[in-house]
Amino acid sequence: MPARVLTLALTALLLLLAGCGGGDGDERPEAARAAGDAVEAGGGGGSIKPDPAHRGVRLTIGSKNFAEQYVLAEIYAQALRAAGFTVATKLDLGPERVAYKALKAGKVDAYPEYTGTALTSFYGVATEDVSRDPARSFASLRRLARRDGLVALPQTPFQNTFVVTSTKETGARLGNPITLSELAERVGRDARLSAYPECEPRPDCFVGLGETYDWRPRLVVSERQYEDLDAGRADFTMGFGTDGALTLNRYRTYEDDLQLFPPYYVTLLTRTAAADKLGRTGRAVIERVQAPLSEETMRELNSRVSLDGDPPDKVAADFLRAAGFTG
Repeated sequence: MPARVLTLALTALLLLLAGCGGGDGDERPEAARAAGDAVEAGGGGGSIKPDPAHRGVRLTIGSKNFAEQYVLAEIYAQALRAAGFTVATKLDLGPERVAYKALKAGKVDAYPEYTGTALTSFYGVATEDVSRDPARSFASLRRLARRDGLVALPQTPFQNTFVVTSTKETGARLGNPITLSELAERVGRDARLSAYPECEPRPDCFVGLGETYDWRPRLVVSERQYEDLDAGRADFTMGFGTDGALTLNRYRTYEDDLQLFPPYYVTLLTRTAAADKLGRTGRAVIERVQAPLSEETMRELNSRVSLDGDPPDKVAADFLRAAGFTG
């Protein structure tokens, strides 16, 4: 991959891409501008100051096992440290059920979770019964979490939903369909869909494509997603809306017009005792640093980890500094 140099300005997440070669669509100016606008719209100005009341209050922030989780956990942890809390991190706990078990067992005090995932995986809500209205689905999660001794802190402005993705060439060959309904009409069962192993039995993933769109492609079980597209091992992949690879000018996604996928906004799922320790001011810090996080911004942050190989703690620190939360 061509080398890139990403520079984060102090007042907006503006990325200057240098050293890119070949004109292969690797430059990301539109995403960079959108990310910068999102930071400015989020009102990040005004740094987080340490509060003496937080001195000695200890918290552990965990994460699941992929780039976005690492970045989010680091953003929360570093912001809380700036506010005067003593914060440790336990990243890479594992998939959702492992992370949730660690939270309930008190091994971590909080970790970022997705609303639709929590409702369907932890609380047994059928995918089709999850409200597609983000506020209503979040309210349902808050009620259920409370019974479980947990607090779902206010959700992020962005969601990270499933997105069926292909190369632009594949889309053009099919006449550039826009929606999944159109795509399902134009491809048959010989089409190959790359997806991670857990997708196969999930009603909001592979099973749901068949039930909602009457599309049952050949499943290629893989965790390589975009590599599968580039290498021709699959025609489509089950990606996510904030994947770093989507900053590249190689891929296109298809709209979930029949609303197969429930909302997947992020909440910092927190033990009640830890939420009490955070208090009103700690919770306000969480909400402040979430405000600039649009889908475009998260794609850029994720790309720095997944494409550029930057450490998540550095990516989080750069974001907080660019948005004006830290000096």
